[in-house]
Amino acid sequence: MNRRELRYSNARPAMPTSGDLERAGRLREVMETLYEVNKKTPVIVEGKKDALALRDLGLIGDIITLHRGSNIYEFCEDIAERFNKVVILLDWDDKGESLNRILNAHLKGLWEGYSGFRELFKILCQKGIKDIEGIPKLLRKLEGNETARQQG
Repeated sequence: MNRRELRYSNARPAMPTSGDLERAGRLREVMETLYEVNKKTPVIVEGKKDALALRDLGLIGDIITLHRGSNIYEFCEDIAERFNKVVILLDWDDKGESLNRILNAHLKGLWEGYSGFRELFKILCQKGIKDIEGIPKLLRKLEGNETARQQG
């Protein structure tokens, strides 16, 4: 075992600060509310990793991935025909912001009641992450359950 492996084999989770724990608690509260909404309302995410992250966080309802072969206009038509309400939960990087604007315009009337979820995630994740798939890892880190070996 080399020095690096030895260092990581003894790694312990970092002790979370009270601010970290408070932020993690707020993230969990948002997730609990999203969990309840998702029982009846589908959540739209960008890709498979985002969907897996939400499953990892406990969501059990419909999670629809945007990138599944059809163009964005066909996707929006299909969603508008099938659902009365949706939660749009796209990443908040440049690509996600652009896609979010397009979906918002094409799905007018379906998403507005749930727009707060994305905004709360953006605020609570701060500069740590800019995507849905990073939320489970961020939560583990904030709660002190992420060791140096798990990070990265």
